[in-house]
Amino acid sequence: MHYIHSNDIIQPTVGRMVVDAPYVAEHRKAGQFIILLVDEFGERLPLTIADADKEKGTITLIYQIVGTTTAKLAKLKAGDSLYGIAGPLGHPTEIKKYGTVACVGGGIGIAPLHPISKAMKEAGNRVINILGARSENLFILEKEMSAIADECDICTDDGSKGEKGFVTDVLKGIMAKEKIDLVVAIGPIPMMKAVSDLTRNDGIKTFVSLNSVMIDGTGMCGGCRVTVGGETKFTCVDGPEFDGHLVDFESLGKRLKTYQKEETESYEEYKHKCRLDGVEIR
Repeated sequence: MHYIHSNDIIQPTVGRMVVDAPYVAEHRKAGQFIILLVDEFGERLPLTIADADKEKGTITLIYQIVGTTTAKLAKLKAGDSLYGIAGPLGHPTEIKKYGTVACVGGGIGIAPLHPISKAMKEAGNRVINILGARSENLFILEKEMSAIADECDICTDDGSKGEKGFVTDVLKGIMAKEKIDLVVAIGPIPMMKAVSDLTRNDGIKTFVSLNSVMIDGTGMCGGCRVTVGGETKFTCVDGPEFDGHLVDFESLGKRLKTYQKEETESYEEYKHKCRLDGVEIR
């Protein structure tokens, strides 16, 4: 059992949990993830480690409330426990001194970008964080990401916070002014594709994280298959980060919709049961 120190809703559909996981806190590296079980009968949920405290033996997890398991996660309180945590898993981000690194995060993708941005800065890079969301009420970790970077640019689709527009608009403007040596992009599939398309023409090395497609987390289920450079890869054991210029984003987008019907039905059934039990879903 993993004791929960805090579990707060930081935006309408986003939660942040600090939980005991001493081994993970000690050994994790930027870009790696864990698999958690909310309870004995729950599904495996892959989440990137947003932060860790070796001294306290805790890790910070940020999750979006979009389905049954994340809704269960949001109901837990300080003093409760998670049934299981496995990790750290996956290959860590290739951290070294590149020069100027642009870290581009969209929506919930800002959370897994946080430890990467921090590690890139500690490696001696000039770090530019570009953060985007659909609107202000979906923005997360602004203070934390601003504190890390040499420069932090913010945008929203509707202009409710920062510049109105997309992260690609901001990145394009920066690329026109200075040399970018590496781009790390994490967020929705269309966003990562757009960033990769933009940087491809200038030959800027670009990493993307495909953690959203993972299911089992050990390479056994095959649900996270992705085509990279014409070869089949498994996101959980070969990634979760890949060269964005080599990823087949079209097939990846289709794969993400594979269990959409079943996921929707499960969530609706869970919400209905909670209403019958008098439980409010946050």
